[in-house]
Amino acid sequence: MAKEKAKPTAQDEEIKAVKKKAIDSKIEIDEDDPMKEVKAMEKEEIVSEAIPATELRKAVKAMAVPGEFDWDAFETKGFGEGYSASDREKMEQLYAGTVTTVDSGEVVDGVVVGINDRDVILNIGFKSDGLVPLAEFKDMTDLKIGDKVEIFIEEREDKMGQLVLSRRKAKLVKGWERIQKALDEDLVIEGFVKRRTKGGLIVDVYGIEAFLPGSQIDVKPIRDFDIYVNKAMEVKVVKINYTNDNVVVSHKVLIEKDLEEQKVAILSNLEKGQVLEGTIKNMTNFGVFIDLGGVDGLLHITDISWGRINHPEEVLKLDQVVKVVVLEFDEDKKRISLGMKQLTPHPWDSLPADINVGSKVKGKIVNVADYGAFLELQPGVEGLIHVSEMSWSQHLRNPQDFMKVGDEIEAVVLTIDREERKMSLGIKQLTEDPWTRQDVMTKYAISTKHEGIVRNLTNFGLFIELEEGIDGLVHVSDLSWTKKIKHPSEFVKVGDKMQVVVLELDAANRRLALSHKHLEENPWDTFETVFTEGSVHKCTVISKNDKGAVLELPYGIEGFCANKNLVKEDGGKIEVGESLDFKVLEFSKDDRRISLSHKAMFSAEEDKPAAAKKKAPAAGKGKTIDKINQEVEKSTLGDLEALSALKDKMNAPKAGDSKE
Repeated sequence: MAKEKAKPTAQDEEIKAVKKKAIDSKIEIDEDDPMKEVKAMEKEEIVSEAIPATELRKAVKAMAVPGEFDWDAFETKGFGEGYSASDREKMEQLYAGTVTTVDSGEVVDGVVVGINDRDVILNIGFKSDGLVPLAEFKDMTDLKIGDKVEIFIEEREDKMGQLVLSRRKAKLVKGWERIQKALDEDLVIEGFVKRRTKGGLIVDVYGIEAFLPGSQIDVKPIRDFDIYVNKAMEVKVVKINYTNDNVVVSHKVLIEKDLEEQKVAILSNLEKGQVLEGTIKNMTNFGVFIDLGGVDGLLHITDISWGRINHPEEVLKLDQVVKVVVLEFDEDKKRISLGMKQLTPHPWDSLPADINVGSKVKGKIVNVADYGAFLELQPGVEGLIHVSEMSWSQHLRNPQDFMKVGDEIEAVVLTIDREERKMSLGIKQLTEDPWTRQDVMTKYAISTKHEGIVRNLTNFGLFIELEEGIDGLVHVSDLSWTKKIKHPSEFVKVGDKMQVVVLELDAANRRLALSHKHLEENPWDTFETVFTEGSVHKCTVISKNDKGAVLELPYGIEGFCANKNLVKEDGGKIEVGESLDFKVLEFSKDDRRISLSHKAMFSAEEDKPAAAKKKAPAAGKGKTIDKINQEVEKSTLGDLEALSALKDKMNAPKAGDSKE
């Protein structure tokens, strides 16, 4: 306890002694009725003779209500004598200069007057000193006697009559006051990063833990928060929530203003072709965004390297400092297009001069498309291998049947344009052209038989691959002797194997005419003796149209019956699927046509003039068909449309034919 400067009087000592005896006697003071204490003292015979009971009552009453001591009540004889009004005023002034009036809950400045192993003794100008645990001064490693610190008054007197102080609470109270001031006045304050947390960092600001979101650390994305832990950082308070004791701070706002000034300066001086240095801040599959010092630019993936890359991460990494050149600048939209490969010479400029048409080159397949594949000879130098240059075969296939990305192959240069930086390549040229082989004329001689795979169907026929690079055409009319086939799909499908015979070979023009029906002898020579005019045969109606019906005759051959002859004896109609007897009216071996009639089976009338008209032009007709057949045999694969027209002409009714 601090010593009193004024020397206590005899009365003071007596009163203290009385009070001590009261405490020792366990007499409780009742603030509502302090006279109980005096009565108790009188009962216990504690009252001194030197102090009358009436005076003691007044003294105890004054002590029971601190701050309300009535000096005038002690001006009686024997107590308080010798103190005039002026003396009392001087003592009050002296007392006011040595003891400060303090209240609980206040933050005051205290002076360190002593330090021991457990506590720090502080003088706040009150009538007594206070103790604060030394643990609350861990952040002040150089604390010494005489230092001033801010202290929170918890209690002026506890049960032991001691002053209760706290530095921790003082830091909290003052911390909140300073944080509010920093928010109100937009001040820059310094914090200490204590640890990382989900989504950001925890920063100690004036002894209070504040949250620094990851998005507010810097203008660029931060991937590793740990690099900021245990470091000081300047921040600004952006939000306070007293309900949850939550404070949000930002470091980003401190640099945004400077960056905005830098951005204006950069954009005002920016021009196409300017070389700048920047830091990669973000990476996507289509390119990277580069921080040029307050303004961002896009470096597209195609402008990173002369060579082909699938993702920027193959050649670049985040936070890497790179040099780039400005390719385009949109001042209105503030968009900057950057390039990196443009800072190095184009690889085509270093392409060896001895690479010309016909040269063999090696490289790696970097892309495969539907129309071909790209072969990279060196980074930035590619050539296209079209699908037609992958195989000697005439039918197109999927390029992936020949190669895949990453394959290292050899190719032949077909065309090269160094100015346009284009090159076409081929791989089929590495093998011999099958049409130029010496054995091709003997292997595929006329009338030789072969087996091939159907590769393609058209309206006029189908193409068969006999071997890699050698295809032949089978016209639709050469598929069957007996059936009238309108489209090859009625007879065969792609991928089927088929036996054929060579009708014509033109190696110079890479043409091969084939036939399937010529594997057998022409059955119409035999049919001519079986289906004579007037002969009767049981036929089945296969189909009907507006002109008549198609009939199936014995041996699988087809015939035709006109509508006027497609009636029953009772006048009823003949339907598809019925099998009846039909009489042959006409047989034409050259046209492979048989006309029949069911009506003739029960009608004796014969149209003799009409029959004569049919037979009259027969001789001339045969010569015409022979001529057409000769022309067809001389037709080549290069004249497919003309060949189809000839076949249609051969199958069409002639002008002199009668209507069935």
